[in-house]
Amino acid sequence: MDALEPGIAVLSDAFWAYLLIPVLLLLSIYFTVRSGGVQFRMLPEMFRAMRSAPGSAPDGGRPISAFQAFAVSAAARIGTGNIAGVATAIAMGGPGAVFWMWAMALVVGAASFVESTLAQLYKVRDTAGYRGGPAYYMQAGLNARWMGALFAVVITVTFGLVFSSIQSNTIAGALVNTADAAGAGGAPWLPYAVGAAVAALTGAAVFGGARRIARAATALVPVMAGLYIAMGLVVIALNAAQVPGMVAEILAHAFGLREAAAGGVGTAVVQGMRRGMFSNEAGLGSAPNAGASADVSHPVKQGLVQTLGVYFDTLLVCTTTAFIILLGHPSSGAEAGPTLTQQAMEAGLGTWALHLLTVVILLIAFTSVLGNTFYGSSNVAFLSPNPHAATGYRLAVVAAVFLGAIGSGGLVWTLGDLTMGVMALVNLAALAPLAGTACRLLTDYLQQRAQGRDPVFTKDRMPDLTGVQCWEERDMARFMTRAAAD
Repeated sequence: MDALEPGIAVLSDAFWAYLLIPVLLLLSIYFTVRSGGVQFRMLPEMFRAMRSAPGSAPDGGRPISAFQAFAVSAAARIGTGNIAGVATAIAMGGPGAVFWMWAMALVVGAASFVESTLAQLYKVRDTAGYRGGPAYYMQAGLNARWMGALFAVVITVTFGLVFSSIQSNTIAGALVNTADAAGAGGAPWLPYAVGAAVAALTGAAVFGGARRIARAATALVPVMAGLYIAMGLVVIALNAAQVPGMVAEILAHAFGLREAAAGGVGTAVVQGMRRGMFSNEAGLGSAPNAGASADVSHPVKQGLVQTLGVYFDTLLVCTTTAFIILLGHPSSGAEAGPTLTQQAMEAGLGTWALHLLTVVILLIAFTSVLGNTFYGSSNVAFLSPNPHAATGYRLAVVAAVFLGAIGSGGLVWTLGDLTMGVMALVNLAALAPLAGTACRLLTDYLQQRAQGRDPVFTKDRMPDLTGVQCWEERDMARFMTRAAAD
């Protein structure tokens, strides 16, 4: 099977470079223009929307809040893409890839806003609150059940199973690296022990349902992101004199004539945009599955919150990785991936930092498993309401996590890269005709804000929309009362 990997990699590279990235860029520019640059002009509103408080779920518990949905999506976003993906982009595209990663995040924020706003509009109720995502707005907004089913299958396999196994493989690899550095390497049983431990923790979380996943993500994401960014700030502080030169190097490699003559700029552009998109997931159709679960007063609120997640992921976490690598000057023979980042951290701060980074990688990879599982759960429910289907899916996730820790991730990662691209293309095909609805919701939101109100949406404000199952006036009464009191 490994012999297939080079051919699949070539196909995946061509698919991303010549089809997916151009389509995403063109549509994101269209979304940006049509929304009046929502990802730029409404940055302060994004922070305000994150404080939105939920009501109560049908089963009497607390539904998922705007911040918890943000944390779940951040948990899935902040994974190997932030450490391994950024390292790979720099190794293959040079420092200039970092600039194009930044540029990609700024443009595709509009796509993130559109997809998450639509996911909120077309969400459906369940006992713990709400669920939704691209499959749901494909069925309700486009009347294309077949399209939603295709998307649901692809995201469940890609994120729920394949990427969860990759994350556990990353955990095992990081622990092996730190064991080797401590002189305790060479233990063949270590990956099996790691796999069993991660599988047990995953099972405890995912069999507790959406609320337990959201609570775990809410607790872990701030800790692991804060710890990682703090380590990066220490590296930057210790190398402050080199920072201006590093930034100049990023810009020079992004636009330099020498790199253009050698074809290096093209590689930097493709790698930066591709890894940036892979990391922040804007337009892929993954984050809306978390965004739809939030209990908010207006669909635009969660669209804004999820857009902020793109900036948090790329402009903060991915930039931290890039600066650690470029300031750490790891050896030229270092592997692309987490090993490159670990070498750079060790070079910048010492061996102790490598061990601390291993702890961060453990948290990052585990929270990604939780986020990926959440995405799959929403789409399994779309395919079948049978509770046995959900149980079977959770068991499959636990098995995938264990097998990922003891196996090789090469071919699986390459296949996942390709299927994720197919998933994104299906999602973008749905966003193009539905973008007008998201922009209408944005206009409604801004009109209410201009009147000094906390925006509340009810579907009778846009009675021409079909397929909307929630947003009845009686459901939003608590928000309307709260807004009136304010």
